[in-house]
Amino acid sequence: MKLLIVVVNYRATELAIDCLQSLSDQIGTVPGTRVAVCENGTGADAARRLADVIEKEGWSHWASLTAIYPNRGFTGGNNAVLRSALDSPVPPQYVLLLNADTIVRPNAIRALVDFMDDRRDVGIAGSRLEGIEGTPRSTSFQFQNVLSEFDRGLRLGIVSRRLSRWLVTQPLPETPCRTDWISGASMMIRRQVFQDIGLLDDGYFTYFDDIDFCFTARRAGWPTWFVPASHVVHLCGQSTGVAAPQTIHKRLPQYWFEARRRYFLKNHGPIYAAMVDAAFIVGFSIWRLRCLIQRKPDNDPQHLLWDSIRESVFVRGFKVRRVRNPALDP
Repeated sequence: MKLLIVVVNYRATELAIDCLQSLSDQIGTVPGTRVAVCENGTGADAARRLADVIEKEGWSHWASLTAIYPNRGFTGGNNAVLRSALDSPVPPQYVLLLNADTIVRPNAIRALVDFMDDRRDVGIAGSRLEGIEGTPRSTSFQFQNVLSEFDRGLRLGIVSRRLSRWLVTQPLPETPCRTDWISGASMMIRRQVFQDIGLLDDGYFTYFDDIDFCFTARRAGWPTWFVPASHVVHLCGQSTGVAAPQTIHKRLPQYWFEARRRYFLKNHGPIYAAMVDAAFIVGFSIWRLRCLIQRKPDNDPQHLLWDSIRESVFVRGFKVRRVRNPALDP
């Protein structure tokens, strides 16, 4: 098999169908492509709806459906498909992790495959994500660090300009370039990467899993590249609601903080994890004070300062813990 596209659906069934529809005209552009849909705990009605559409639209010769319950998050849903696919007699040369809330633009898949075929030293390649109207979204990132976390909290223009080279979000490149990590919303991975570092870390639920995977791959000698010729629409946050525009003030779920803490402790150790926690808390405390004095509008998630303190390593400790699955540990 040349390419396996994995689409994990949780509470975004109609969007997943739109995603499959956008793929239907592109399957033939890369011979040997299959799509595996994982219905990840939404419920039996969602599984039936997806199965019916796949059969009715005549997609069953290239699309298959796996239903699992309960919701296992981004990592568990993808791994449920990847585990059997990579162990099969004919494993895919490439795997594309594709969010259910995406629409694939023409030539997006072909552009990623061509790039990976040409650059055999590259382990991971990511698409240019954009809004439905074509406005580009931040897609190519640097790894989080002490200075970027301080800036994330402080939000002071003069400081941001001084720290620009260390910030997570960088100007969007116009040509293919190496980057630290790319969004898991459209992430193509070479099979050898899985052979070298394993599947996605099941210790995560959702969030920071794509950063962790790119970080681990780079340590194993597999760089990540951004490929702007591949355009994919991403309707952010439709499954979790964390990044959806209508829930911008919504309190961040506990698993987001647990994932962040796991990432820093696992990959950078306790001292560095303490430094990044302190950097954000100090920076954000100054920001909140400025908001109070200058009467700035409060556009942050609810209780963000308190939650950042409560979920920091100073309170929760320095042990690398598995992120709790809210479907199993409400």
